[in-house]
Amino acid sequence: MKSTPAWNPASLLQSALFEPLSPVLERLASASFPDMHHFNDLLAAYRPAITVKQGHVLSFVPQEPGRMGFESRYEPRCYLNGEVQTRADNWHDLFNALVWLTFPASKAALNSRHFQALQESGSEDGSQRGSVRDMATLLDESGVIVVSSNALLLDMLRAFQWKELFWHERNKVREAMGFYILGHGLYEKSLNPYIGMTGQGLLLQVPEAFFGWTLPARLAYLDERVAEYVNNPVLCTSTSELSPVPVLGIPGWTAANNDATYYDNTTYFRPHRNTPRLL
Repeated sequence: MKSTPAWNPASLLQSALFEPLSPVLERLASASFPDMHHFNDLLAAYRPAITVKQGHVLSFVPQEPGRMGFESRYEPRCYLNGEVQTRADNWHDLFNALVWLTFPASKAALNSRHFQALQESGSEDGSQRGSVRDMATLLDESGVIVVSSNALLLDMLRAFQWKELFWHERNKVREAMGFYILGHGLYEKSLNPYIGMTGQGLLLQVPEAFFGWTLPARLAYLDERVAEYVNNPVLCTSTSELSPVPVLGIPGWTAANNDATYYDNTTYFRPHRNTPRLL
């Protein structure tokens, strides 16, 4: 089993998997593992301030130990008070904080859907997850925002045409397609990438001009689009809305996929199943 790497933001910045987090990572120059104080310092620089759907300004607070009442649990406390419980020296929670700082509207929308679903279920302990929370959890933990100005490329991904897309149409993928990890759990897995690592793709068609924008402009646009999707009550209701993405097949994300035979591994690049809707 591979060991968890030490805190080294320069190393993360060299990997295409962590590109969406690069504007925030570039501001985390601490020699030690960042904690909630570092995250709150970054939050203080945002204008306007990052807020949750209730309007409360976001803040990172220590994780409370033991069994908690409904309003003190993670999603309710975040929704009702704007407080994100964060464990110290924990990669999973670090990436959760970095995604909040990168996709704040998307994270606020996901938190709101979780809270609404919890209230509707009448399950204060969260034991009755339901389809909405299943979907929100999958997107929050493993989501990849997949964009293209070419609908045919998105259709190929939806149809699981992996080798045709990632190998035969490799140049088009690089020119007119983008992949942006949203899920903080997937970022944690990306510390030690492995064959089989798969994201859950939310497919969006974007204008051609998108690929000429700066990274911050692209991230802001995607944050708005994803938030609109999650906030739509007729969407974000079933995990079937997402399409699996074998992320190590994406051109440029690993040197191993520079060989066509890489895509012949059908255990990783699995055949077609029912496809999600295109947004």
